[in-house]
Amino acid sequence: MEIRVHTDNHITGSEHFSEKYSEELNKKLHRFTEYLTGADIYFVDENKAKASINDKKCTIEIKIKNKPPEAVSHNADTISLAFIGAIDKMKHLLDSRIGKLHNR
Repeated sequence: MEIRVHTDNHITGSEHFSEKYSEELNKKLHRFTEYLTGADIYFVDENKAKASINDKKCTIEIKIKNKPPEAVSHNADTISLAFIGAIDKMKHLLDSRIGKLHNR
């Protein structure tokens, strides 16, 4: 599965940063791999350089074979917490979508 990591101008997205979150996404969604063709992870600092509560947003968009893309988002105080929240939401969404594919 091809995974792309995107950041806005207020979040430094190094190669190490991209690898870290790509590997974590692969690990957390491993059981769905046969159904997925790709993913995009977007990180945004919604309040730019100002400190604020829940201003970091992570959106994960997943491409499911022969289905339209699905996306979830989560806001938190840090990039890591936003990513963890988005991953949890994505796992629930995929459980639902993949489960429906099996029940046909």
